[in-house]
Amino acid sequence: MLTHWRARWALAGASAAVGLLWAVAGVSLWWLVLPLAAYVGVVAYGSARISSSFFIEAHCGAATTQPHIALTFDDGPVATTPTVLDILARHEVPATFFCIGQRVQENPDLVRQLDAAGHLVGNHSFTHHFFIDLFPSRRLSQEISDTDAAIAAAIGRRPRLFRPPYGVTTPGLARAIRRAGHLCIGWSVRSLDTVVRDEQQLLDRMVRALAPGAVFLFHDSSAATVGMLDAFIRQARQRGFRIVPLDQLLGVSPYV
Repeated sequence: MLTHWRARWALAGASAAVGLLWAVAGVSLWWLVLPLAAYVGVVAYGSARISSSFFIEAHCGAATTQPHIALTFDDGPVATTPTVLDILARHEVPATFFCIGQRVQENPDLVRQLDAAGHLVGNHSFTHHFFIDLFPSRRLSQEISDTDAAIAAAIGRRPRLFRPPYGVTTPGLARAIRRAGHLCIGWSVRSLDTVVRDEQQLLDRMVRALAPGAVFLFHDSSAATVGMLDAFIRQARQRGFRIVPLDQLLGVSPYV
C-alpha cells in the first residue's frame, strides 16, 4: 500500500537521483519537475480516494467470503430520517448513521430514536463545511470533539467511528482523527445518491454492486434513496445477502 510517507521517500529518492545526475552528467535540473508532478498527483489521488488509506488507515469494507454487507447513511439527522428508520424497522435491518454535529444538536430526539432502534451513531464532523478540507488540524479536532459531545449528550455514549466529509483525507485531518482516538471509516460502494435522482437507476446500480463485505454509502436526505431502499433490501436478501451491523462486519468497537 502506498502511504504518504512512502510517497515522500520516493520523491526524496527521485530528487536525489536527479541531483546526482546533474552533478555527474550535467543533466538539467528541470527533470526535478517530473518527480514533483508525480508526487502532487499521488497526493491528490490519495486525498480524494479514502480507500487508498494514504494519510490514515480507512476501514472501507471487510475481506470475507460470507455474503454480509453493511448500510451506512451520512449527513443526518434530517426530516426524512424517520422514513428511513421506518423502512429499516420493517425489515429489521441495522444501519450506521454518520451524523453532522449541528444537526444532532438541532434534532437530539431523532438521534435518540436511531440509538433506541439499535442503529449505530457515528461522527461526520460538526459543520460539514464546504471548505472543511482546508481547515487547520486544531479546528478539525474541534469539529470532531464538538460532534462527539453532541452525540454523547443525546445518547449517553461517545462515538469512535468517524467518516470524513466528502471522503477526503488530509494530513491535518489524519492528525485530528488520531488525536481523538477515532477510527476512520470509508465505504466500498458509493451510491452517489446526491447526484442520481432516478430511483430505478440507483436501485439497479446498487444491486449490481452487491458483494461480500461491502459497505454501502447512502444519505438519509436523498429522496432517491428513500424511494428505493425497501426494494434494495428485498433484492439483496433475495440474492442471499445478509445486512449486518457495521461494527460486526468490520470487527471494530463503535463507541469509546
